[in-house]
Amino acid sequence: MRRLRRWYAWWVRHAPRLRDVMYVGFSLLTIVLQAASGSGGWDPKDWYVLGAGVIASFALLWRRRFPVTVTTISILAMLTAAIFVPMGLALLTLAIRRRDVSLAILGSAAYAAYVLNAVATEGQVLAAVFTGPFLVGSWIAVGAYVGARRDLMASLRDRAERAEAERELRSDQARLGERSRIAQEMHDVLAHKVSLIALHAGGLEVNPTVGPDKVEGSAKLIRETARQAMEDLREVLGVLRSDLSVDGADLTPVPKASDLERLITASRDAGVTVGYDVTLPDDVPSSLGRTVYRVVQESLTNVHKHARGAATDVQVHGKPDDGVTVQVTNVRPVAAGSLLPGAGAGLVGLRERVQLVGGRLSTGPTPEGGWRVEAWLPWSREPSGPQLPDLKSALHGDEGER
Repeated sequence: MRRLRRWYAWWVRHAPRLRDVMYVGFSLLTIVLQAASGSGGWDPKDWYVLGAGVIASFALLWRRRFPVTVTTISILAMLTAAIFVPMGLALLTLAIRRRDVSLAILGSAAYAAYVLNAVATEGQVLAAVFTGPFLVGSWIAVGAYVGARRDLMASLRDRAERAEAERELRSDQARLGERSRIAQEMHDVLAHKVSLIALHAGGLEVNPTVGPDKVEGSAKLIRETARQAMEDLREVLGVLRSDLSVDGADLTPVPKASDLERLITASRDAGVTVGYDVTLPDDVPSSLGRTVYRVVQESLTNVHKHARGAATDVQVHGKPDDGVTVQVTNVRPVAAGSLLPGAGAGLVGLRERVQLVGGRLSTGPTPEGGWRVEAWLPWSREPSGPQLPDLKSALHGDEGER
């Protein structure tokens, strides 16, 4: 098998030149037979036929690079010496290479040369008139078929290569998008919990004289927050695991609007003064509730990181006809600097999340020196009946720093 593949590769590499040699050899054979067919030995006409035939035959070596020129030479040889084979091979190559006006003109010229040669040699002119289209047209038809077939194969090959390149590009883009979504979700899950742990630990650091009861309470809160962070991380990893089904994965519940009070309570336990006013119906769609939760969570995470427990106000209001408005505002922080380093992509990811559901997000400083995050989300009813979790939205989480 290996030897067969090696032989085939050698043939593909050398086939064009081998065909050239075969064409020239076949043409020379017919020329010699035609020149030697005369009676009474070799006369000047036979030598002329041999010379013109040799020139027209060897010109076939350049039939690929100069098909029009080689065809013209063979037509002249046909006109003056009745040499047909080089002209047929030249027309064959021309039809393979070009199927345009040049082929039509030279094909007509070849037919005229065939008929005129019959007139000059006092041959059967009427037979030449009727047989010429068949003889000349056969070479042209075969060449046109081969050329069209090659063009079709080249087009299919090019389309296959483009499709393969596009598939690879889409695959690379999908991998990059998946990596980005995984990174965003990991950040979304862990940033809030880690910021709470940093607040608890920071409180113990700045006030080391607190009593054992305070230390014990803070340690308990740190332990519980770390456990929740591990549970949330297990949720993300469970969704990302391809060998686990959604129903079989040991996942924690997807956050929803009703979990906002628990989220705010966690920030209060960490020492942040959070006031809130949440007015939402009980039938908030799960995807909308998840987005509302993530907006508030991201905003509070930024407060934990950059505002050092500054007083914060959370306002969430909405109904089906008007959508949901989320506004989180904190006052000017007293402490400078950040507890945790930021990647600078949190609000970008949050904006993508909000835009994904058709909403709007605006962020910026307040006149009093604080910071406000405000989002409007459309209220869209989810289809009735059992539905699989929105994995795309679940994987498209993003939190971060402003």
